[in-house]
Amino acid sequence: MNRTAGNSVRPARTDLLAGSSCRNVLESHTTAMTKKHRTSRRSVWKLLIIVTIGVCIIGLLIITKLTPQLPSPAPTRRISSQFYTGNPKIAFLFLARRHLPLDFLWQAFFENAVLANFSIYIHSDPGFVFDESSTRSAFFYNRQLSNSIKVGWGESSMIQAERLLLGAALEDPANRRFILLSDSCVPLYNFSYIYEYLMASPKSFVDSFLDKKEGRYNPKMSPVIPKSKWRKGSQWIALVREHAEVVADDEIILPVFRKFCKRRPPVDVGKGRLNSARHVYKSYRQIQVIWTFWKAYNVIKKIQKQHNCIPDEHYVQTLLAVNLRGEQSLTLRGINLRQKWKQKAGIHLHLAMQMLDQNKCRR
Repeated sequence: MNRTAGNSVRPARTDLLAGSSCRNVLESHTTAMTKKHRTSRRSVWKLLIIVTIGVCIIGLLIITKLTPQLPSPAPTRRISSQFYTGNPKIAFLFLARRHLPLDFLWQAFFENAVLANFSIYIHSDPGFVFDESSTRSAFFYNRQLSNSIKVGWGESSMIQAERLLLGAALEDPANRRFILLSDSCVPLYNFSYIYEYLMASPKSFVDSFLDKKEGRYNPKMSPVIPKSKWRKGSQWIALVREHAEVVADDEIILPVFRKFCKRRPPVDVGKGRLNSARHVYKSYRQIQVIWTFWKAYNVIKKIQKQHNCIPDEHYVQTLLAVNLRGEQSLTLRGINLRQKWKQKAGIHLHLAMQMLDQNKCRR
């Protein structure tokens, strides 16, 4: 009886031990799962925080890119001319393709001038030197820029060359007037007349008018360049020092011109004629020719829809219109401001018409 009772108790103890072991395993498993769940939740929160921060950074970058920035002008080594009391000079800025073919005329022009009243700067092909072998006038010896660039017609490199000339001339505080000339411009009056005429006027002489043609202004230029400030005019200008500094130090309008004001590629309508209708279907080769011409026609149509913008015909005029807020400091000739620039000759190069033969100034 006792053995039977003893034998019956032992399995009960074994069951209790087994149940306790199961509970311990279950509790440890539950604890591990809880810790794992907490760790997983923490990882999810960390991931959400990282994603949120990343989205915010990307959003700020997009807003910064879309918002027009107005960076301050680049620092220069320029000597301040605010308190300059010496003899004022005219800076003659020659934008040449290579040499100056009319240098003998300028030789006669500068011979009758006082050396202290003018300075000369030339932008030519990189590496081209003005010396006895390349010019007939000693006034042009070694007057080329050392940092000249390769210039292409109808490209932004043209206005960059203008800025290089102005920047070099502005290093001399004596330079008070700045005349931009091509290699084919010639003087029609003597130096003393031009000097007195320019120094007597506190304004710049810029050919500028409102360009209403749709083919050149790109709406993507806005809001940095509003359409109401889009101007066109002659590249050859005469500026006072204040306006020359605006052009040389510009870092706002120039990037927009480089991106959106580009010359449209030339259109080649093809060399030859389409065959007449009775010969078109004679062979598969002729059909291929027709299809090729049709594709070329579509390409030409797409090219013609592009904006055809010549930077040097718009840059200075538009830049001054944006910066001067009304262009009061430019010479106004024959314009009623109430007419909102309906007359093309609103601001014109009066100086060039009197002293420089503008028709002979070619690029």
